[in-house]
Amino acid sequence: MSEALHYTTIRELGAAYRKREVSPVEVTRALLARIEKLDPALHAFVTLTPERALADAKAAEDALRKGDARPLLGIPIGHKDIYLTRGIRSTGGSALFADWIPEDESTVVRQWAEAGSIMMGKLITHEFAFGLQFPGHRFPAARNPWNQDHIPGGSSSGSGAALSAGFLHGATGSDTGGSIRGPAAFCGITGLKPTYGRCSRAGVMTLSWTLDHTGPMARTAEDCAYLLQPIAGHDTADPASSTAAVDDYVKALGGSVRGLRIGVPRNYFFEDADADLVRAFEGALGVLRSLGAEVRDITIPSIDLSRSFFLILAAEAFAYHEHDLRTKPELYGEVLRERIMTGALVTASEYVQAQRIRMQVCADVAEVMKSVDVLATPTTPKPATPFKVAYDPELAFPRTNMPPFNLTGQPTLALPCGFSTSGLPVSMQLSGRAFEEATVLRLGHAYQKATDWHTRRPPV
Repeated sequence: MSEALHYTTIRELGAAYRKREVSPVEVTRALLARIEKLDPALHAFVTLTPERALADAKAAEDALRKGDARPLLGIPIGHKDIYLTRGIRSTGGSALFADWIPEDESTVVRQWAEAGSIMMGKLITHEFAFGLQFPGHRFPAARNPWNQDHIPGGSSSGSGAALSAGFLHGATGSDTGGSIRGPAAFCGITGLKPTYGRCSRAGVMTLSWTLDHTGPMARTAEDCAYLLQPIAGHDTADPASSTAAVDDYVKALGGSVRGLRIGVPRNYFFEDADADLVRAFEGALGVLRSLGAEVRDITIPSIDLSRSFFLILAAEAFAYHEHDLRTKPELYGEVLRERIMTGALVTASEYVQAQRIRMQVCADVAEVMKSVDVLATPTTPKPATPFKVAYDPELAFPRTNMPPFNLTGQPTLALPCGFSTSGLPVSMQLSGRAFEEATVLRLGHAYQKATDWHTRRPPV
């Protein structure tokens, strides 16, 4: 199988299947060989499932012969290892669950399986989706395929690395403060944080009840649309799940973006941003203008108060982990343990005030969204961090542009828009109104049809 097929889109791979140019079994075997060759250096997978993958591929092959038209039929995917998989180890990236084989399965895992996808395995995550695995951890940290001395972003680190390296065609991620969009930015791929409540979190390990989102990661906005379709919708097993109507995300990609109003908040999102990242972002805005979109600067009055996000995250993470921290503290990585324990210092008053600030941020963003259709910002102020910096135990939470949209719950797409002078990917994020995933996917797809950043491949 040619390397080009490792990086084909979901639509292209499906067309190749139906033309009998290649079969799901052939693709699966080729990907397993690629993973076996390259993943010992990248550590994207924590659990590879070759027998399950080949069984799924054979089932897809049989279904294709019968004319089955499901778009995800035979598409190789992987799951972030906080998604529970029945009968398959689910570690959360932690020694606490290092050998746990759950009897239950997450809703999203089941939905992608029912759509006919091929499960290649479980992808490493930062420990409990919160803390990078330091040297000596039970599970090694995933590496960035663009430069293995740099992190791939977190916490959906294995998902970002695997997609960038051509190991699979779609992956699940979770996003509490940027954990879909950060790896997308650092690994040169595309990731969608849907609206809060759009996709089920049932059967996914919790980090923060009011901030957690689940969603798809892929190499293109079009692929994200295909992956989102079967997992969007109400799930009674998730108390936060919305009953809002589900759009046809793939069909919506064909619409025009002419006249779409794009607002660029010039406060907050450009603080301490690298110059070459800003140049790439401004170039991306130029492309959007050339496609007929209206781009204008705006101000979101309270956006600087988004830093209250960290109080909410810390308090809720501690509440979730408190029992295990008290009874099995040695099974947490030292840095992660200390990070979660900071949540014990957040007072009830501080937590309530942080949630009140959140309401103000949401109100101000909602007011701005009356005059624009999409917000555009750099996804991160800098490219991927070197491991030697990330491993500094004194390193505080890095400056990031992503948490504001976890506070508001808006659908936000991260997609590549260039490279730094050091050769690392840079990214922009597009954020729309609640449940208007179709709009941000349409805009992202139009941008990717006009550019080729998403087609670049790392030197693995």
